[in-house]
Amino acid sequence: MNYSFEYIDIILLAMIAGFIFLRLRGILGKKTGQEDDMASSFANDFGFKKPLNKKEIYEFNEDAKKEFLKGAKIAYETIITSFAKGKLAEIKSLLNADVYKLFNEAIKERFSKEHKNETTFIGINSAEIKNHNQNNDLLEVSVSFISEIITCIKDKENKIISGDPQKIKRVNDTWKFSRNIRTKNPNWQLIEAEV
Repeated sequence: MNYSFEYIDIILLAMIAGFIFLRLRGILGKKTGQEDDMASSFANDFGFKKPLNKKEIYEFNEDAKKEFLKGAKIAYETIITSFAKGKLAEIKSLLNADVYKLFNEAIKERFSKEHKNETTFIGINSAEIKNHNQNNDLLEVSVSFISEIITCIKDKENKIISGDPQKIKRVNDTWKFSRNIRTKNPNWQLIEAEV
């Protein structure tokens, strides 16, 4: 018998897999070890210009908005991936108490049912500031995100309950971030998430 065609098929499949891997790496990038710590990368005024006296409000110009969105995108991806893994400790500083409690209850329920969340974050298509304001000592910024994610929930027998591990899902979210300018904590925190 001649097995040469089988070997050619295997070699072709390996070449295709290698090509796909290189394309994905080129599109998604790779970790370099130089990434900033998440808490510190989303822990400043992000261009809100500090007022000279207490009666003035913080300014939020176009440069400030661009700078804020950089941090907000990192926070968005980090929160989604950490929540999917059930690792809230990694993102506790990015969530206010109410959001943390909701996320924690959802993760506990998932674990009690022995469900697994498998999520692959593809990327953010767009992030746009919907509104921003200063409410007394609180700076608040609402951001509309459009992202692409592959996600599914599996039971303890590895059967798919919801989602599709082969399908990229387009997700529209509006998240509100807040920061208290009078506290020592410099972090912006997620205070609302509309899906």
